[in-house]
Amino acid sequence: MVADGRKIAIGDVHGCGRELDRLLRELAVTDQDRLFFLGDLINRGPESRRVVQRVRELPGARWLIGNHEWRLLAYRRTGLADYIREQDRDTLAQLQADDWAFIEQGEPFIELPELNMVLVHGGFVPNRPWRTAEVETMVDLQVFDPASGAYGRLGRVPQGRFWLHDWQGPPFVVCGHTPATDVFATEWGCCLDTGCVYGGHLTAMDLDKKTWCQVEAYANYVGRPVPRQRPGQV
Repeated sequence: MVADGRKIAIGDVHGCGRELDRLLRELAVTDQDRLFFLGDLINRGPESRRVVQRVRELPGARWLIGNHEWRLLAYRRTGLADYIREQDRDTLAQLQADDWAFIEQGEPFIELPELNMVLVHGGFVPNRPWRTAEVETMVDLQVFDPASGAYGRLGRVPQGRFWLHDWQGPPFVVCGHTPATDVFATEWGCCLDTGCVYGGHLTAMDLDKKTWCQVEAYANYVGRPVPRQRPGQV
């Protein structure tokens, strides 16, 4: 890998294959670029297998385990129906053994020391050392309540706000998982999930320049709109 290639993070693709192809064209990706996918490559959108295959074709690409991969891998390990949703059945029908072997190689986080940056799907609990986080927290965290210290998914901590409001680095953290219409950015982090599968946008970030590129979704694949803001956002 050539050292002068760009470092590019890409938000939640969720099976939006045409949008991913378009974004890669817009970025004019070359073999010298290093691509980092922030998790949730699969599910909800129509082309989970196509997305997995496209990422497999990209030289040197790395990818995070998202909560959707985490949950379906748990289902494959255990066979417990509690892990799956109705929306998962199409994905399970599409993906083959080689796809699952590829997905299992996803990482819980990616550290880029040269940028003082960490990539994660969900997030880290503010006021705690990020390296001590459990993998399930990394893939699923959405909100944090500074008053009580409670954290988790929005539905379980209704008084919480998006965790990046309270994250004080270093490191600078780039995440996905919690969708809204716009990129959310603070001094110490940003969220690139801009709700492509909800008819929003698929977003990529040049990690050196901290600039982003977006393409609009071709359709709303889930039948409800992307949230306008993340929890606690003014």
